[in-house]
Amino acid sequence: MVIVTGAAGFIGSCIVSKLNNEGIRNIVVSDDFRKREKERNLLGKLFYQEVPREDLHKWIEENANITDFIIHIGARTDTTEFNKEIFDRLNLHYTQRLWELCVRKNIPIIYASSAATYGLGEFGYDDEDESIIEKLKPLNPYGDSKNDFDKWALKQDKKPPYWVGLKFFNVYGPNEYHKGRMASVIFHAYNQVKQNGKVKLFRSHNPKYKDGGQLRDFIYVKDLCNVIYFLYKNRVSSGIYNLGTGQARTFEDLAKNTFKAMDVKENIEFIDTPADIRDKYQYFTEAKMEKLRRAGYVKPFHTLEQGVEDYVKNYLIKELYY
Repeated sequence: MVIVTGAAGFIGSCIVSKLNNEGIRNIVVSDDFRKREKERNLLGKLFYQEVPREDLHKWIEENANITDFIIHIGARTDTTEFNKEIFDRLNLHYTQRLWELCVRKNIPIIYASSAATYGLGEFGYDDEDESIIEKLKPLNPYGDSKNDFDKWALKQDKKPPYWVGLKFFNVYGPNEYHKGRMASVIFHAYNQVKQNGKVKLFRSHNPKYKDGGQLRDFIYVKDLCNVIYFLYKNRVSSGIYNLGTGQARTFEDLAKNTFKAMDVKENIEFIDTPADIRDKYQYFTEAKMEKLRRAGYVKPFHTLEQGVEDYVKNYLIKELYY
């Protein structure tokens, strides 16, 4: 039995699809199922049982003998939420309890960390030197909660038989319809073009970058699922790994490819970055990916052009789920 947490959410539901596509049906899906807007993400997917988020630890205690693996994606991910208690409860302490269960019951686990742990990138985006994790300065409580768990995990004397933490960079793709303002920039760009025929991007307030030249490592969710499946099937060295493409691209590139996929003339408008977030705005993120490549993952990632085209033409325009 494979447990997927956050299974009704964006990334979690795509992982369930990937497992189904690989012939895996013995899946326990866990989430906060009271959020009805996420129900469509699980329609048509094959799994053994739904277990509410608050009941999962007890379920594992009672069913450890049939639990082969945990893929822990569930988390509070709203970067505009500043109540630290919420993140401590749902991200840090919840994951600590899962970890301790995995130790006691000898269950391997993959869990989602985040590139938000890197903050403004003062120390680079290096997943090789674990000592850097102690120095990182995330920009919000969400990033803090992910970094706090990474630090805690590395300090533990007792660890699961196999564990991997994945620092997700900017993930985009199908099944994020419910995420509102936390959906990807591509999702919002598509809807802006559909409604107004143009895309609004933040103006650069850094002389090193032109307007629209801010850079992010955008990774298509299908690539992320492929990596997680690889790590599920292949016991690489336990530890924390980056998960991006290793190739930063500009927001202008993103917008232009959205217009192209929609067959609409380019029309980009630049607006000021809000003053209250200007000093914390990231102008560059790019995952170092050598560690994962050395671990044996050799499959190429979608380029931004390929990913946007597939997402827009096969999912957004058709209003389909993955």
